[in-house]
Amino acid sequence: MRFQILGPTVALDEDGAPVTLGGPRGRALLTLLALDAGRIVSADRLVDGMYGPRPPEGTANALQSQVSRLRRALGRDLVEFHPSGYRLVAGQDDVDAGRFERLAAEGRGALAAGDAARAATLLREALALWRGTPLADAPHAAAAAAGLEELRLAATEDRVQADLELGRHREVVAELRGLTAAHPLRERLRAQLMRALYGAGRQAEALAVYAEARRVLGEELGVDPGPELAAAHLAVLRAGGPAQAPGPAAAEAGPGRLRQGVRAQLTSFVGRDEELAQVGARLRDSRLVTLIGPGGAGKTRLALEAAERARGDVCVVQLASVATASSAPGAAGRAASGPAGSDVVAEVVLSALGVRETVITALGRPAVEPAARLVTALADRALLLVLDNCEHLVGPVAVLADQLLASCPSLRVLATSREALGITGESILPVAPLRLPPPDAPDPLAYPSVRLFADRAAAVRASFTVTGENAGRVAEVCRALDGLPLAIELAAARLSTLTLEDVADRLGDRFRLLARGSRTALPRHQTLHAVVAWSWDLLGEDEQRMARRLTVFAGGARPEAAERVCGLPEEVLFSLAEKSLVEVVDGRFRMLQTIRAFCAERLDEAGETERTRAAHLAYYVELAEEADARLRSADQLGWLARLDEESGDLDAAVRWATESGRLEEALRLVARCACYWWMRGHRGASATPAAALLARLGERSTAGAGGSEVPEGLEEEYAMCVLVAAWAGEADDGLRARLEALPGVVPLMEVPRRLEFLMMLRSAFTGPPGDHDALLLVHEAMRDLAPWPRALSFMGAGFMLQLEGRVDEARARFDEGLAAFRAIGERWGTVLALSGLAALEYGQGEYREAGRLAGEALATAVELGATAEIAEALCVRGDCRLRLADVEGAESDYRAAEEQGRRGGSAESLARAHAGLGEVAMARGDVAAARSWLLRARGECQEGWYSADEIRARVLADLAELDARTGGAGGGGAVSGR
Repeated sequence: MRFQILGPTVALDEDGAPVTLGGPRGRALLTLLALDAGRIVSADRLVDGMYGPRPPEGTANALQSQVSRLRRALGRDLVEFHPSGYRLVAGQDDVDAGRFERLAAEGRGALAAGDAARAATLLREALALWRGTPLADAPHAAAAAAGLEELRLAATEDRVQADLELGRHREVVAELRGLTAAHPLRERLRAQLMRALYGAGRQAEALAVYAEARRVLGEELGVDPGPELAAAHLAVLRAGGPAQAPGPAAAEAGPGRLRQGVRAQLTSFVGRDEELAQVGARLRDSRLVTLIGPGGAGKTRLALEAAERARGDVCVVQLASVATASSAPGAAGRAASGPAGSDVVAEVVLSALGVRETVITALGRPAVEPAARLVTALADRALLLVLDNCEHLVGPVAVLADQLLASCPSLRVLATSREALGITGESILPVAPLRLPPPDAPDPLAYPSVRLFADRAAAVRASFTVTGENAGRVAEVCRALDGLPLAIELAAARLSTLTLEDVADRLGDRFRLLARGSRTALPRHQTLHAVVAWSWDLLGEDEQRMARRLTVFAGGARPEAAERVCGLPEEVLFSLAEKSLVEVVDGRFRMLQTIRAFCAERLDEAGETERTRAAHLAYYVELAEEADARLRSADQLGWLARLDEESGDLDAAVRWATESGRLEEALRLVARCACYWWMRGHRGASATPAAALLARLGERSTAGAGGSEVPEGLEEEYAMCVLVAAWAGEADDGLRARLEALPGVVPLMEVPRRLEFLMMLRSAFTGPPGDHDALLLVHEAMRDLAPWPRALSFMGAGFMLQLEGRVDEARARFDEGLAAFRAIGERWGTVLALSGLAALEYGQGEYREAGRLAGEALATAVELGATAEIAEALCVRGDCRLRLADVEGAESDYRAAEEQGRRGGSAESLARAHAGLGEVAMARGDVAAARSWLLRARGECQEGWYSADEIRARVLADLAELDARTGGAGGGGAVSGR
């Protein structure tokens, strides 16, 4: 139930309908209880509020009577009796006055944090709750009503302030005229009217408002205008023209306040509203806040915007041009970190504050040291000191900041740096690149990186806008530049001479492309190369080695991987993270692409590329060998997730090994990744590098006088590579020849010993041999195998027994396989066994049981994340539903399977799903759709794979039945009789 007391008192039930409350005494009682909803209100207070200061006799009984009536109207549970009074059981937001106070407070907080748009929204929502005179049904609660009116007026002033900060000067002038007339002694309203008039270009009227306010205050109160009104007056006088109203921070600073180094910005502030609010909140809670992030992330601009919005004294100190005591790599941040270094920084701060003379202390002794002079100057000052670009002076700045904060209790410090200052009490706020739109984002302009590009591009080419046609290219540029604001601005500036397509196409050489920035910017902000070089020069020698060697990782690295490959202790990696050269995402240390490109150039210059890539390859071959066996164990999910993390680096290692001629290592890596790729459905993506590796093996064989392309001792690895290359479904003459030659490389009756998964993959390609009995004997002889291949052998025996029509024996083997896989804890094999049992029951006409088993297989496949197996289980369940006349359910399953097949790039899964959709169309009598789906499925069946041959035979049978029912052309059709 909700209660409204900001006007006539109303109670609304859960449907929003008014509740009948009775006479004026009952409404007054509810008003008083609602005013303190959730809290106990004493009987005396209720009597005073209902009857006034002179209540009649018998009010205690009358109060009890009114409470009883109210409980009947609202419900007994909503009005509670307590020994000390009564309580309305309601939350703050259940009463409009409580909700108003909360929204007003949140709006005020958003305004203080610099988020004017959110503040305006919240405050408008709060003020919209008012319907008239507050507590109108409790005439004796005048004091509480007056308090609410005061809150309303303050919220109105805050909302007007938010509108002013949003540039709505003209819109609020008329409202402010009425408010100042109603509240002539309210100085804040007068100051707001002055700013509104000035912002509307009416400077003379703004000055007249001040003169009128001064006259009224003098005549009625005998006082002069206060600091806020005086500051607004001074701001209008100093501006000297109607072009721009004084900013909110300047207007609220007060007379004589310091705004040193706070420059007006020439460009709009895009995409950092949330971070700006965070800075404001941190500065309220902490006296030292450090913004850290990579070069070009926008730390300086964010700090300047925060300084512009800060109340009170502000001094911005630029430290980028301050020289360090040493030019040695890595020495800058720690150079002269003792008193001498901090004195250098102190001198710069004194200069920024305008304190250039030696200060005499209260004891008459000169404070000779710059740091001591600065302490004396700031001892009693309430000041926000912004120290910008501290990364090359981290040590000196840390010493000085610690000294100042300990000695100056009203001082706050906002620092920007690529690493934290590292002192007690520091609040660290990382400034990340701007959010990037994913490739399928429906509205790229909803992302700040794209909005920034659009804004800066329009500045150099007025006709430029982001449209549906070019949004993808803009997003591509922003993604290529990691969302770094500086890089995006440099790229947008190139639209003055290049097309968007030219800019996007040239980002492969980003440092050459983005070599023209603002002439007035700091030298290290004028080009993208200079931005990264500045950070590079601040690194120590080991940090530079780690940074350049880390570039061989495609998807970042875990600490142990970086230590192994880069040959340096992990502490060096942690140091790079602290200096914003790498970022930590889910335990992996990654470089932004821009930084990675720069450091990769340094790797080439150092002559370390081949050696480091070889170490990278060796690490991932070892990892893949360790992971391969674990993928078929109870640890399966954890290792799949681990390889998901490492997928990009596994692919990169395969490519480099192939390109550099390390073909044996490439074979070992491909073979050990095959199980992972199969389970994850990475069919198309993995077939390409496997085919490239086979091509290089062929080239080497030809160059070596025509010897075998199969490396000695790696026959199983070679066979696995051939099957991986073929599983995408596109085989050229060379691949077909290799497939035909496979039985000679790894005989069918020979059980693979190194690569367990080859046993399964080879069977999927070749299918069962003609001599079933011989192979059954082989399977029976496999009892000495490891648990996983032994479990798989049960499945092989079950499939062969099923082909021979020995159903009970087949079911027994499938059950044995299922039990064996479950004993191992291996989910992929469990799905295989459940699918085998489902197919067996389907063949016996047990469609409900088959559907149940398919559903169980589906649930396990979903847990595993195996797209091909999910698609297969969906298709089997769809088949069962179609047989049970659930056509809509079957279609739903086939379409879901189609999506899984498309996602995994599996032609076989697509063929299976499209065949099912063809049979759905046949069941509905839609001949044209049925033929279209079936022909599509036939084209998707892979050549040479036994599992695809089954689908092809099914499709051909359906097409033949369709032709028979339609006479070969058109006509009706039904589902095939299989």
